[in-house]
Amino acid sequence: MSETKPHMSDLPKPPPEALAHSEKLAALIRSDIAANGGWIPFAHYMELALYAPCLGYYPAGARKLGREGDFTTAPEMTPLYGQTLARQAAEVLESGLDQIVEIGAGSGALAAALLAELERTDRLPRNYYILEVSPDLRERERDLLALKVPHLVERVIWLNRLPTLYQGLIIANEVLDAMPVHIVRNGASGPEEAGVALKDETFIWAWRPAGEALRAAAAALQLPAGYQTEIQLVACGFVRTLAQAMARGVILLIDYGFPAHEYYHAQRSEGTLMCHYRHRAHADPFFLPGLQDITSHIDFSALARAGAESGLTLLGYTGQAQFLVNCGITDIMLRTPPENAAAYLPQAAAAQQLLSPSEMGELFKVIAFGKDYAAPLMGFASGDRRASL
Repeated sequence: MSETKPHMSDLPKPPPEALAHSEKLAALIRSDIAANGGWIPFAHYMELALYAPCLGYYPAGARKLGREGDFTTAPEMTPLYGQTLARQAAEVLESGLDQIVEIGAGSGALAAALLAELERTDRLPRNYYILEVSPDLRERERDLLALKVPHLVERVIWLNRLPTLYQGLIIANEVLDAMPVHIVRNGASGPEEAGVALKDETFIWAWRPAGEALRAAAAALQLPAGYQTEIQLVACGFVRTLAQAMARGVILLIDYGFPAHEYYHAQRSEGTLMCHYRHRAHADPFFLPGLQDITSHIDFSALARAGAESGLTLLGYTGQAQFLVNCGITDIMLRTPPENAAAYLPQAAAAQQLLSPSEMGELFKVIAFGKDYAAPLMGFASGDRRASL
């Protein structure tokens, strides 16, 4: 996502009904802080701001994705992304697996592109599951799939929880970055955790000594004095949950982030937490709770450790550009003749965003895990960076 960082006063003012919605969520969070002695961990604040039933950013009905929303993901930019990812999906399905689970399908654009391309190559899965927590996004996904691939909608099944003893492919595109994070800093007396308190009914940062699990995770990073960062206990727990749910198959996780030696670099001494509101990026998570996305970059080294500890095999790790090139994005582009400028040029511009190191090509990474699955994956045939984790 390429956004500027505005002053808070420059951000668009929401309509009165949106402000009222945000105030309802703020009141819920204030009452939660009061019920917990005047302080909650930031991770809990982030969970409420994003996922509180009916009020949080994702369950509520605000338009989040696309030009009218707060951010745009790769599948919404161009079907080329899903078409290329379908080649990797087809390779996994050819191994005798016949199901796909997509976690957090957003607008449904990735599901639509994947299904259309898999049909084109005669590799359709028996079932395409979508695990989606947002009723609003479920409705958008259904509508888009009915528009783009109406004859394939019957293969799509929406889930409230992961299936058990699952055999197949799991895909999560830009899901981990919106999972609650714990914020820590190396204080004078050791690791401290950022929390949220109230001052005149306004949310403020408040620091406390970190609890045992967080303290151990922070101490292992050996951060310099005063260094502040995020620790992704929830995302790592999510990887463990996927491992428990899967009997056999492949997990593909695509998000923006770094291996640990880059994540905890001296230049990131204030962490990577970022908020997205109307295609503007800023760093204040207390601004209009419920109306903005709150994200952090991913520590892929931590994910790799969580996978290994849960019995998963690390099958590959690389940048998005390398992954897409390995899967044949250039071949797919050439289906549209360059002479047809009206069709080819927009596709080429989208591919530039997906592949350019200064856009999404290097910031976004792809990591793959397997369970009872040892075959190589085409997406990592060249430029695999597992050693960097």
